[in-house]
Amino acid sequence: MSDKHVDEVSGVETTGHEWDGIRELNNPMPRWWVWTFYATILWAVGYAIAYPSIPLLTNATNGLLGFSSRADLTQEVETARSTQTVYLDQIAAKTVGEIDADANLRQFAISGGASAFKVNCAPCHGSGAAGGPGFPNLNDDDWLWGGDLESIQKTIAHGVRFDGDGDTHVSEMPAFADVLDAAQTRNVAAYVWSLTKTPSDTEMASAGKQAFLDNCAACHGEDGKGNVDMGAPNLADAIWLKGEGEEAIGRQISAPKHGMMPAWSARLGETTVKELTVFVHSLGGGK
Repeated sequence: MSDKHVDEVSGVETTGHEWDGIRELNNPMPRWWVWTFYATILWAVGYAIAYPSIPLLTNATNGLLGFSSRADLTQEVETARSTQTVYLDQIAAKTVGEIDADANLRQFAISGGASAFKVNCAPCHGSGAAGGPGFPNLNDDDWLWGGDLESIQKTIAHGVRFDGDGDTHVSEMPAFADVLDAAQTRNVAAYVWSLTKTPSDTEMASAGKQAFLDNCAACHGEDGKGNVDMGAPNLADAIWLKGEGEEAIGRQISAPKHGMMPAWSARLGETTVKELTVFVHSLGGGK
Protein backbone atom coordinates (compact mmCIF):
# COMPACT_ATOMS: atom_id res chain seq x y z
CA MET A 1 0.00 0.00 0.00
CA SER A 2 1.37 3.38 -0.98
CA ASP A 3 2.08 5.74 1.87
CA LYS A 4 2.06 8.82 -0.43
CA HIS A 5 -0.36 11.54 0.44
CA VAL A 6 -2.99 12.46 -2.14
CA ASP A 7 -4.66 15.85 -2.11
CA GLU A 8 -8.36 15.37 -1.57
CA VAL A 9 -9.44 18.35 -3.69
CA SER A 10 -7.27 17.81 -6.82
CA GLY A 11 -6.56 14.14 -6.46
CA VAL A 12 -2.86 14.79 -7.10
CA GLU A 13 -0.09 13.29 -5.01
CA THR A 14 1.90 15.70 -2.88
CA THR A 15 5.68 15.81 -2.60
CA GLY A 16 5.60 14.57 0.97
CA HIS A 17 6.80 17.87 2.36
CA GLU A 18 4.63 19.63 4.88
CA TRP A 19 5.08 22.94 6.63
CA ASP A 20 2.52 24.37 9.02
CA GLY A 21 -0.15 22.17 7.47
CA ILE A 22 0.69 23.24 3.91
CA ARG A 23 1.58 20.58 1.34
CA GLU A 24 3.02 20.95 -2.21
CA LEU A 25 1.38 19.21 -5.16
CA ASN A 26 3.66 16.97 -7.17
CA ASN A 27 2.40 18.06 -10.60
CA PRO A 28 4.47 16.79 -13.55
CA MET A 29 6.27 19.34 -15.75
CA PRO A 30 4.49 20.32 -18.98
CA ARG A 31 5.56 18.05 -21.82
CA TRP A 32 6.61 20.98 -24.00
CA TRP A 33 8.98 22.10 -21.24
CA VAL A 34 10.44 18.60 -20.87
CA TRP A 35 11.07 18.27 -24.61
CA THR A 36 12.62 21.74 -24.68
CA PHE A 37 14.94 20.67 -21.88
CA TYR A 38 15.95 17.55 -23.81
CA ALA A 39 16.55 19.70 -26.90
CA THR A 40 18.92 21.96 -25.00
CA ILE A 41 20.89 18.92 -23.87
CA LEU A 42 21.17 17.72 -27.49
CA TRP A 43 22.16 21.25 -28.58
CA ALA A 44 24.88 21.37 -25.93
CA VAL A 45 26.28 18.02 -27.04
CA GLY A 46 26.25 19.12 -30.69
CA TYR A 47 27.90 22.43 -29.79
CA ALA A 48 30.64 20.64 -27.85
CA ILE A 49 31.32 18.46 -30.90
CA ALA A 50 31.24 21.30 -33.45
CA TYR A 51 33.16 23.97 -31.53
CA PRO A 52 36.20 24.03 -29.21
CA SER A 53 34.76 23.42 -25.79
CA ILE A 54 36.14 20.44 -23.89
CA PRO A 55 39.30 21.26 -21.90
CA LEU A 56 42.19 18.82 -22.04
CA LEU A 57 45.47 18.78 -20.14
CA THR A 58 47.35 21.24 -22.36
CA ASN A 59 44.68 22.58 -24.74
CA ALA A 60 41.07 21.90 -25.72
CA THR A 61 39.18 20.01 -28.39
CA ASN A 62 39.28 21.82 -31.74
CA GLY A 63 35.72 21.03 -32.82
CA LEU A 64 34.62 19.69 -36.20
CA LEU A 65 34.10 23.20 -37.63
CA GLY A 66 37.66 24.28 -36.84
CA PHE A 67 36.46 27.60 -35.37
CA SER A 68 39.00 29.75 -33.52
CA SER A 69 38.16 33.14 -32.01
CA ARG A 70 41.89 33.79 -31.64
CA ALA A 71 42.44 33.21 -35.35
CA ASP A 72 39.49 35.45 -36.21
CA LEU A 73 40.87 38.22 -34.01
CA THR A 74 44.31 37.88 -35.55
CA GLN A 75 42.79 38.19 -39.01
CA GLU A 76 40.77 41.26 -38.03
CA VAL A 77 43.85 42.92 -36.53
CA GLU A 78 45.88 42.23 -39.65
CA THR A 79 43.12 43.66 -41.83
CA ALA A 80 42.95 46.79 -39.68
CA ARG A 81 46.72 47.18 -39.79
CA SER A 82 46.75 46.84 -43.56
CA THR A 83 44.13 49.57 -43.83
CA GLN A 84 46.02 51.81 -41.41
CA THR A 85 49.31 51.32 -43.20
CA VAL A 86 48.07 53.34 -46.15
CA TYR A 87 47.38 56.35 -43.91
CA LEU A 88 50.43 55.87 -41.71
CA ASP A 89 52.72 55.86 -44.74
CA GLN A 90 51.18 59.13 -45.89
CA ILE A 91 51.57 60.69 -42.44
CA ALA A 92 55.21 59.62 -42.33
CA ALA A 93 55.87 61.20 -45.71
CA LYS A 94 54.01 64.50 -45.21
CA THR A 95 54.50 67.54 -43.02
CA VAL A 96 52.05 68.34 -40.25
CA GLY A 97 50.74 71.20 -42.35
CA GLU A 98 50.02 68.90 -45.28
CA ILE A 99 48.38 66.38 -42.97
CA ASP A 100 46.15 69.04 -41.46
CA ALA A 101 45.10 70.23 -44.92
CA ASP A 102 43.92 66.75 -45.99
CA ALA A 103 40.49 66.14 -44.43
CA ASN A 104 40.69 62.32 -44.40
CA LEU A 105 44.30 62.22 -43.27
CA ARG A 106 43.63 64.85 -40.60
CA GLN A 107 40.74 62.85 -39.16
CA PHE A 108 42.85 59.68 -39.07
CA ALA A 109 45.72 61.57 -37.39
CA ILE A 110 43.36 63.06 -34.80
CA SER A 111 42.01 59.60 -33.94
CA GLY A 112 45.51 58.14 -33.63
CA GLY A 113 46.74 61.15 -31.71
CA ALA A 114 43.83 60.98 -29.26
CA SER A 115 44.70 57.37 -28.49
CA ALA A 116 48.40 58.15 -28.04
CA PHE A 117 47.51 61.15 -25.87
CA LYS A 118 45.46 59.07 -23.43
CA VAL A 119 48.35 56.64 -22.95
CA ASN A 120 51.30 59.04 -22.83
CA CYS A 121 50.12 62.60 -22.10
CA ALA A 122 46.98 62.34 -19.96
CA PRO A 123 48.86 61.57 -16.71
CA CYS A 124 50.14 65.17 -16.73
CA HIS A 125 47.75 67.14 -18.93
CA GLY A 126 44.60 65.26 -17.91
CA SER A 127 42.32 63.03 -19.96
CA GLY A 128 40.60 66.12 -21.38
CA ALA A 129 43.91 67.99 -21.87
CA ALA A 130 42.75 70.68 -19.44
CA GLY A 131 46.00 70.46 -17.48
CA GLY A 132 46.31 71.34 -13.82
CA PRO A 133 48.63 73.16 -11.39
CA GLY A 134 52.02 73.20 -13.12
CA PHE A 135 50.72 71.42 -16.23
CA PRO A 136 49.52 73.55 -19.19
CA ASN A 137 45.96 73.49 -20.45
CA LEU A 138 46.15 72.44 -24.10
CA ASN A 139 42.60 73.54 -24.90
CA ASP A 140 43.19 77.28 -24.57
CA ASP A 141 45.21 79.60 -26.80
CA ASP A 142 47.97 80.31 -24.27
CA TRP A 143 51.20 78.72 -25.56
CA LEU A 144 54.60 78.97 -23.91
CA TRP A 145 56.47 77.85 -27.03
CA GLY A 146 54.01 78.67 -29.78
CA GLY A 147 50.69 77.15 -30.81
CA ASP A 148 51.12 76.63 -34.56
CA LEU A 149 51.53 73.12 -35.90
CA GLU A 150 55.31 73.26 -36.34
CA SER A 151 55.85 74.70 -32.85
CA ILE A 152 53.64 72.08 -31.21
CA GLN A 153 55.44 69.34 -33.12
CA LYS A 154 58.84 70.60 -31.93
CA THR A 155 57.68 70.78 -28.32
CA ILE A 156 56.28 67.24 -28.39
CA ALA A 157 59.26 65.81 -30.24
CA HIS A 158 62.03 67.40 -28.15
CA GLY A 159 60.35 68.28 -24.88
CA VAL A 160 61.11 71.09 -22.47
CA ARG A 161 64.22 71.12 -20.30
CA PHE A 162 64.73 67.44 -21.09
CA ASP A 163 68.38 66.47 -20.61
CA GLY A 164 68.17 63.52 -23.00
CA ASP A 165 67.49 65.66 -26.09
CA GLY A 166 69.93 68.24 -27.42
CA ASP A 167 67.17 70.13 -29.23
CA THR A 168 64.90 70.47 -26.23
CA HIS A 169 63.42 73.84 -25.28
CA VAL A 170 65.59 75.48 -22.64
CA SER A 171 64.66 78.50 -20.57
CA GLU A 172 64.64 79.04 -16.85
CA MET A 173 63.36 82.01 -14.95
CA PRO A 174 66.07 83.16 -12.52
CA ALA A 175 65.35 83.36 -8.82
CA PHE A 176 65.00 87.03 -7.86
CA ALA A 177 65.23 86.48 -4.10
CA ASP A 178 68.82 87.79 -4.19
CA VAL A 179 67.94 90.64 -6.59
CA LEU A 180 64.71 92.04 -5.18
CA ASP A 181 64.01 92.49 -1.50
CA ALA A 182 60.76 91.36 0.04
CA ALA A 183 59.05 94.71 -0.45
CA GLN A 184 60.10 94.94 -4.10
CA THR A 185 58.91 91.39 -4.72
CA ARG A 186 55.48 92.20 -3.28
CA ASN A 187 55.30 95.32 -5.41
CA VAL A 188 56.18 93.45 -8.61
CA ALA A 189 53.64 90.73 -7.73
CA ALA A 190 50.99 93.41 -7.21
CA TYR A 191 51.85 94.97 -10.56
CA VAL A 192 51.70 91.66 -12.43
CA TRP A 193 48.37 90.90 -10.79
CA SER A 194 47.11 94.32 -11.80
CA LEU A 195 47.58 93.43 -15.47
CA THR A 196 44.40 91.36 -15.30
CA LYS A 197 42.90 91.81 -11.82
CA THR A 198 42.45 94.49 -9.19
CA PRO A 199 45.56 94.55 -6.99
CA SER A 200 45.35 94.52 -3.21
CA ASP A 201 47.18 97.86 -3.12
CA THR A 202 47.30 100.16 -6.15
CA GLU A 203 50.28 102.06 -4.76
CA MET A 204 52.26 98.82 -4.49
CA ALA A 205 51.33 97.97 -8.07
CA SER A 206 52.47 101.38 -9.27
CA ALA A 207 55.74 101.01 -7.40
CA GLY A 208 56.27 97.55 -8.85
CA LYS A 209 55.94 98.64 -12.47
CA GLN A 210 59.46 100.07 -12.73
CA ALA A 211 61.00 97.05 -11.03
CA PHE A 212 59.14 94.88 -13.53
CA LEU A 213 60.48 96.89 -16.47
CA ASP A 214 64.01 96.73 -15.06
CA ASN A 215 64.04 93.00 -14.28
CA CYS A 216 61.22 91.16 -16.04
CA ALA A 217 60.43 92.96 -19.28
CA ALA A 218 63.47 91.50 -21.08
CA CYS A 219 61.66 88.15 -21.22
CA HIS A 220 58.00 88.91 -20.56
CA GLY A 221 57.89 92.12 -22.60
CA GLU A 222 57.11 95.61 -21.43
CA ASP A 223 53.39 94.85 -21.74
CA GLY A 224 53.80 91.53 -19.91
CA LYS A 225 52.49 89.52 -22.85
CA GLY A 226 55.42 87.11 -22.91
CA ASN A 227 57.68 85.79 -25.64
CA VAL A 228 57.11 82.37 -27.25
CA ASP A 229 60.68 82.29 -28.56
CA MET A 230 61.94 82.25 -24.98
CA GLY A 231 59.12 80.27 -23.43
CA ALA A 232 58.23 83.31 -21.30
CA PRO A 233 54.53 83.14 -20.37
CA ASN A 234 51.99 85.82 -21.04
CA LEU A 235 51.26 87.55 -17.73
CA ALA A 236 48.40 89.63 -19.09
CA ASP A 237 45.88 86.93 -20.01
CA ALA A 238 44.67 85.80 -16.55
CA ILE A 239 45.99 82.28 -17.17
CA TRP A 240 48.32 81.10 -14.40
CA LEU A 241 50.42 77.97 -14.64
CA LYS A 242 52.18 77.92 -11.27
CA GLY A 243 49.54 79.51 -9.09
CA GLU A 244 47.05 82.37 -9.02
CA GLY A 245 47.12 85.44 -6.78
CA GLU A 246 49.71 87.92 -5.55
CA GLU A 247 51.22 85.52 -3.02
CA ALA A 248 51.68 82.78 -5.61
CA ILE A 249 53.18 85.27 -8.07
CA GLY A 250 55.55 86.51 -5.36
CA ARG A 251 56.73 82.98 -4.63
CA GLN A 252 57.36 82.37 -8.31
CA ILE A 253 59.39 85.58 -8.52
CA SER A 254 61.55 84.73 -5.51
CA ALA A 255 62.04 80.99 -6.12
CA PRO A 256 60.51 79.96 -9.45
CA LYS A 257 59.35 76.44 -10.17
CA HIS A 258 60.46 74.88 -13.44
CA GLY A 259 58.61 72.05 -15.09
CA MET A 260 60.03 69.41 -17.39
CA MET A 261 58.41 67.68 -20.34
CA PRO A 262 60.08 64.60 -21.82
CA ALA A 263 61.02 64.38 -25.48
CA TRP A 264 58.63 61.97 -27.18
CA SER A 265 60.22 61.58 -30.61
CA ALA A 266 62.64 58.80 -29.65
CA ARG A 267 60.01 57.00 -27.61
CA LEU A 268 57.00 57.19 -29.93
CA GLY A 269 58.49 57.80 -33.37
CA GLU A 270 57.95 60.66 -35.79
CA THR A 271 54.63 59.35 -37.14
CA THR A 272 52.97 59.21 -33.72
CA VAL A 273 54.43 62.63 -32.84
CA LYS A 274 52.77 64.04 -35.96
CA GLU A 275 49.46 62.46 -34.98
CA LEU A 276 49.77 63.95 -31.49
CA THR A 277 50.59 67.32 -33.01
CA VAL A 278 47.47 67.38 -35.18
CA PHE A 279 45.34 66.15 -32.27
CA VAL A 280 46.61 68.78 -29.81
CA HIS A 281 46.24 71.48 -32.45
CA SER A 282 42.65 70.39 -33.07
CA LEU A 283 41.60 70.88 -29.43
CA GLY A 284 40.69 74.48 -30.19
CA GLY A 285 43.61 76.57 -29.04
CA GLY A 286 45.98 75.86 -31.91
CA LYS A 287 47.04 78.81 -33.99
